[in-house]
Amino acid sequence: MNKKRSPNVICESRKARFNYELLDFYEGGLVLEGSEVKSIRAGQVQINEAYASFSKGELWLIGAHIAKYDHAATGTGHDDERRSRKILLHESELKRLREGGHQGGLTVVPLKLKWVRGKVKVELALARGKKTFDKRATIKEREQKRSLQRIFKGG
Repeated sequence: MNKKRSPNVICESRKARFNYELLDFYEGGLVLEGSEVKSIRAGQVQINEAYASFSKGELWLIGAHIAKYDHAATGTGHDDERRSRKILLHESELKRLREGGHQGGLTVVPLKLKWVRGKVKVELALARGKKTFDKRATIKEREQKRSLQRIFKGG
């Protein structure tokens, strides 16, 4: 049973759902340069190691890899593939994320990059890191679901 990804989803961090307990979800815009957008359209983006952090009251996506666009003009400014990119959210959402981040053990994790009305949006989650035994429980639940599906499919 393969789940097909929505055509609007550019990339997603599947490990985030395994490594974190996701509590609250947000969607924000991403400030990009033109050559970065073209590189994203070409599928040259990865957010597996990315995270979001506050700096000077603004939320930034750190560690996302957007490859240089081959056909971009020289001197376009897109030199660093892993530069920090500003995330645009409403002030009330920023306040909730900031307060959640100050609680013990909570962090802001990017889950997906997707196209929404021609703009690149990032789906974020306020998350708590899972312990090893929580991860084992997740694996056990997944295996039980698979075995039940096999039983129902086979007979």
